Amino acid sequence: MTGPVAMRGTLFIVAAPSGAGKSSIVNAVLARDPDIRLSISFTSRPPRPGERQGEHYHFVSREEFEAMVAAGEFFEYAMVHGDWKGTARQSVEPLLAEGKDVLLEIDWQGARQVRAKVPDAVSVFILPPSRAALEERMRKRGQDSEEVIQRRLAAAREEMSHYHEFDYLIVNEVFETAVEQMHSIFTASRLRRQVQQVRHAELLQTLLGQP
Repeated sequence: MTGPVAMRGTLFIVAAPSGAGKSSIVNAVLARDPDIRLSISFTSRPPRPGERQGEHYHFVSREEFEAMVAAGEFFEYAMVHGDWKGTARQSVEPLLAEGKDVLLEIDWQGARQVRAKVPDAVSVFILPPSRAALEERMRKRGQDSEEVIQRRLAAAREEMSHYHEFDYLIVNEVFETAVEQMHSIFTASRLRRQVQQVRHAELLQTLLGQP
């Protein structure tokens, strides 16, 4: 693992159990906030119906993914539901160094790795309003067998047990409210003194300098 990353931009982490509506909320916030760059993750799993290469994920083979791991190309990576998922270093570190804000849609394992590298990262965990709602959302996809759904529900319980590792919690009961809450978190986080101090160093020096 590399050491802490020098961060001029703000790094946002968003995680949630499968079926909690994470991607829909993130996409809605990104549509409102053009100043955040979404990092597209790599995965070793095949595309699902409707998913496109380079838009939803960078789809690679397991062998390609593991070669990237060996070459040290990942900012974070983890085994999720039996497949590899990870964020390329090139998708994050140069943007942060330039002062750009970056958003990662990752799981709790990846979030833990990211916090070790970027302690000032702002992390958000999205919860469903109930177990019944979570199961209903999974079934509405119509893509998975009963066995897969039960496995995903069990995995979701495990994922939700890590909610306490995150800075903020959003309950996705009313979609528009959840979007507004996440956008508010992003806006407030950018205005933290530590971040603004770096972003506006020249202004502060001018304002506080000798007349």
